[in-house]
Amino acid sequence: MIEHPDKLSTKDALLFVIDLQEKLLPAIHDADAVTEACRLMIRAAGVFELPMLLTEQYPKGLGPTVPPIMELLEPAGVKPIEKVLFTGYTPEVRQALQSASRNQIVVVGIESHVCVQQTVLDLLRVDYKVWVCADAVGSRKPHDRDVSLDRMRQAGAFVTTTESVIFELTRQAGTDLFKKVLKIIK
Repeated sequence: MIEHPDKLSTKDALLFVIDLQEKLLPAIHDADAVTEACRLMIRAAGVFELPMLLTEQYPKGLGPTVPPIMELLEPAGVKPIEKVLFTGYTPEVRQALQSASRNQIVVVGIESHVCVQQTVLDLLRVDYKVWVCADAVGSRKPHDRDVSLDRMRQAGAFVTTTESVIFELTRQAGTDLFKKVLKIIK
């Protein structure tokens, strides 16, 4: 079967988790729903055995990644990459992406209109295919989130949902993979 270049594949995809930190997350509109969508995507990435990257924006000021996210990432060996740039496309991330040899990046995190958007635009600029999980990104103001999703879509990102990404990677029902995925979705 020939892969379509705009369809996610477990052999080509990587999950990028951006800046879900203690002092920033409480200010995010609908933070609990964003966190749960991120947790679902991280659990699914584990089932699919996708590489995962995590950034933290100025952790001295914004604190570490929140425990509900770290409790899923630490067992997978994912360590935060600290940054002060708003973009997550830092030299350390570039190196990690090159090592992973994946060209499809699934993005979740905060804030949509700042670090997420700048990261996505930079990834698109260097020819990565990017999927943004709209339910797993957030901003303090809903309008900022909505406008940033439009901007990322206009720039060439695929704006979709966590569940849509998960089922696209699953491909079909009735398999062992499908049964594992169904357990985390329910």
